[in-house]
Amino acid sequence: MRALIAAGGRATRLRPISHTLNKHLLPLANKPMLEYAIIKLVEAGITEIIINVNLGDVEISSRIGDGSRYGAQITYLEQQGGALGIAHAVNNARAYLSGEPFVFYLGDNVMAGSIKTLRHTYESEGYNAMIALARVKDPNRFGVPEFDITGKLVRAHEKPENPSSPFAITGLYFFDDKFFEAFKTMKPSARGEYEITDIITWFIQNARIGTQEITGWWKDTGTPDALLEGNALLLDEMHVSEMKNEGELKPGASIQGKVCIGRGTVIGPEVLVRGPVIIGENCKIDHAYIGPYTSIGDGVLIQGPEIEHSIIMENAKIFCSERITDSIIGAKAAVNSSKNTMPRGHRLVLGDNSLVEL
Repeated sequence: MRALIAAGGRATRLRPISHTLNKHLLPLANKPMLEYAIIKLVEAGITEIIINVNLGDVEISSRIGDGSRYGAQITYLEQQGGALGIAHAVNNARAYLSGEPFVFYLGDNVMAGSIKTLRHTYESEGYNAMIALARVKDPNRFGVPEFDITGKLVRAHEKPENPSSPFAITGLYFFDDKFFEAFKTMKPSARGEYEITDIITWFIQNARIGTQEITGWWKDTGTPDALLEGNALLLDEMHVSEMKNEGELKPGASIQGKVCIGRGTVIGPEVLVRGPVIIGENCKIDHAYIGPYTSIGDGVLIQGPEIEHSIIMENAKIFCSERITDSIIGAKAAVNSSKNTMPRGHRLVLGDNSLVEL
């Protein structure tokens, strides 16, 4: 079995962060989110992986490599024809996937647990397709399955105003070669995309399709709030054995709970770090509080603030005495105190779709 990971798209809901970094490389617990999909696939014994990327994209292949460090063989495939929907992205990989069952995995989805049981169910039941489901509070944001009174899957709807069930169709699908037969019958939707829900409906009508609910949590990290929640869930899931302190603690520094500190990092006096927290390499933190569910990338300098439930990307500099929560601070960004400059006031340089609370 091979796998296709979707890692293209424009990520408009994550701008301005995604203006300069492909969203699939955004860090969650200090790993690019795309790594979590690769690791799940390899754990399930799927090591031949194709990654669908935007036309001309070399950023992902430069960061992820040929897959050898994950125990996989990775091929990169540029999306032809533009953003025409995720079903179109699968059809774009037809030459790699035809003739055998395959997994299709959206690279911005993260989840708990293993996908081994999903693969086992798909193969043992002899399905032509299988979709993974998750209970969510806002199914209207996703593809939604519709069941009849006997519990039989009868249709799939894309972002319905009035969802017919409390389930979201997650970004994990199993298909056989009939996918490409189905795609030949597809037409673009009203928004100009080839919808995966139309493919699912074709399988309902013409083949054997199964569903299985994901146990544990699942998160589509397509918005800033969802990205922060995914980061928190992954930090919670990290085992104590992974939380190593390879940095230097100065007298007066205090570490509480699950905290991982990278090599070359110095935690100065009057610093309290309360986990779960992960701090990268070669950081320097002085006179600060780093609270739960915070991820700090490599080379970050922090002095003075309280930070909680946030993602701080590599080489950012934060010099202020404010409290920072629920925030994403991009690579090489600077947060300084307005008290240190004249005239007094808040100086802002904001890109499109930025959010600031003063």
